[in-house]
Amino acid sequence: MRPSDPADRIEQAFQTVRETLLADRNRAGHWEGELSTSALSTATAVMALEMVRRDGSSAVASAEQIAELIDGGLRWLASHQNENGGWGDTTLSVSNISTSMLAHAVFHATGRTDDFPDVVKRAADYVDRCGGVPAVVARYGKDRTFSVPILTHCALAGLVDWKEITPLPFELSCLPARFYKTVRLPVVSYALPALIAIGQVRHHHRKPWFLPWRWVRNAARKPSLRVLERIQPEGGGFLEATPLTSFVTMSLAGMGLGDHPVARRGLQFIIDSVRPDGSWPIDTNLATWVTTLSVNALEETLPAADRESIARWLLEQQYRTVHPYTNADPGGWAWTDLPGGVPDADDTPGAMLAVMRLFAAAERDGQSPEAWSVEGTTVDACLTNAARWLLDLQNRDGGWPTFCRGWGTLPFDRSSADITAHGLRALHEWTAWCAARSGCNTADEVSGLLRRARSAIQRGFQFLSCRQREDGSWLPLWFGNQFGTDDENPLYGTTRVLAAYRDCARMDAPAARRGFDWLRSQQNEDGGWGGARGIPSSVEETALATEILLADPAGQEHALRGLDWLVERIEDGRWTAPTPIGFYFAKLWYFERLYPMVFTVAALRQAREQATSGTAPALTEQM
Repeated sequence: MRPSDPADRIEQAFQTVRETLLADRNRAGHWEGELSTSALSTATAVMALEMVRRDGSSAVASAEQIAELIDGGLRWLASHQNENGGWGDTTLSVSNISTSMLAHAVFHATGRTDDFPDVVKRAADYVDRCGGVPAVVARYGKDRTFSVPILTHCALAGLVDWKEITPLPFELSCLPARFYKTVRLPVVSYALPALIAIGQVRHHHRKPWFLPWRWVRNAARKPSLRVLERIQPEGGGFLEATPLTSFVTMSLAGMGLGDHPVARRGLQFIIDSVRPDGSWPIDTNLATWVTTLSVNALEETLPAADRESIARWLLEQQYRTVHPYTNADPGGWAWTDLPGGVPDADDTPGAMLAVMRLFAAAERDGQSPEAWSVEGTTVDACLTNAARWLLDLQNRDGGWPTFCRGWGTLPFDRSSADITAHGLRALHEWTAWCAARSGCNTADEVSGLLRRARSAIQRGFQFLSCRQREDGSWLPLWFGNQFGTDDENPLYGTTRVLAAYRDCARMDAPAARRGFDWLRSQQNEDGGWGGARGIPSSVEETALATEILLADPAGQEHALRGLDWLVERIEDGRWTAPTPIGFYFAKLWYFERLYPMVFTVAALRQAREQATSGTAPALTEQM
């Protein structure tokens, strides 16, 4: 029964979402989440399996097992084709040319077109309508990270001529890693495995006519394969990602190296990653990311008894050695606790904030979080190492990239607003943390880092001010909306940047005021928010906007309508429905089952605090 008192209604809704989120933890006590199944992942996995089958040299799986996995993947693709003949990246995604070309190609590669004639014809018609190869190239522009792998996949299926594929300079991987950013690779920093394997298979099938280049690349084959073997994670999955691992595996098998150690480990990862319905997800999990999101959403409402175990688990995920893949220094966190993760500037701030909040809550309750050391490293030292890692990553423009400082000009290596805002929040809270703790800021090293942090924060906000669009919004890097202009999601970007202005006590800054004005103007008629005004409202986007507007004195009426939209869905059970707003690299969509839960918990917790404290009377008078 719906409570008549608005404060009781908020409280009841909050307890519902809190209990649901807490119940979603795994046996180890943290969150693992569940990433969407992906047609793109499934198509690339099937192609890798087919190339290994053709090569006939696999010591990892029997021919029967490989055939069964191929058949399961094809049947899943056939049953999840969209009405227009194409495929989207997730089961909730609209069709796109990239995934559709990949899926269409595997029916040809496996020789199964006669088994699925209608599926194949409809797919071919969709690809033709969209423009085929030129459309794929145009979709990614000068970034070859995804266009070249897609076309290589199609060339292995016999649908694209190798001459249409831009050669990748895999020989550059033989240089010392410190020179990678200098030579301006045509792929982003995380795509080095694709550069090597796909560059080699293209060279294998179409060698350059210019003999000196041919000699150079022939000479670079074995050394670059040694680099590939060195950077492969022990679990076999590059970035824990089925597409990247599949592109590498199919390329090696496609030039007769199906039994190469990298191909064997890649194949095992693909086999281990298949889901019961025959499909593959976009990545294994985002366990570290969704755990930090959950902790930061729950804050002090996380059960006291669970704080230490979660904090220790997070601290154990901090990298303590140089990462073999990106050569990142120790101190950062990746999105997962699995070996394929890479430390980045979004997960590191999230982990810092979560650890500091767990520690502070434990101190308030009389617990002894000083004992939460890991491998002899205190919490203070872990946070100091993380702050140093973030400070060292800041780009010259004042913003933060995701993985590598100054790597290049491709979008996923440039500074971005959402990543920068997250880093600013963590560094600001870390400086306050040090100021409140006796002895934390007395060491010369820490004092120097604090000075660097204050300067970095100032430069970071200057970057955000410069990156603000004329309408007052900011664009994110890792999130989008499939119904938005150019797949953009200014709602997500703006809420993440405004969170930095809120947490760093800069709400009155002109950029912040313009951002709040824009955010209020984007509310839909139904009271919710989508990626921008007029785009269908989603739980994730409505929760993000509502949480931020609760901090805006001029946004209380809008926040109230957003709360009503959310609470109505909590009361009727619709609030857990996910939306594909995540980008898993360039225009590769995903949804995460926990996102609507986490963002709703954060919004309702904030509303509950304001309602009970009396700082937002409208919440208790009008709902």
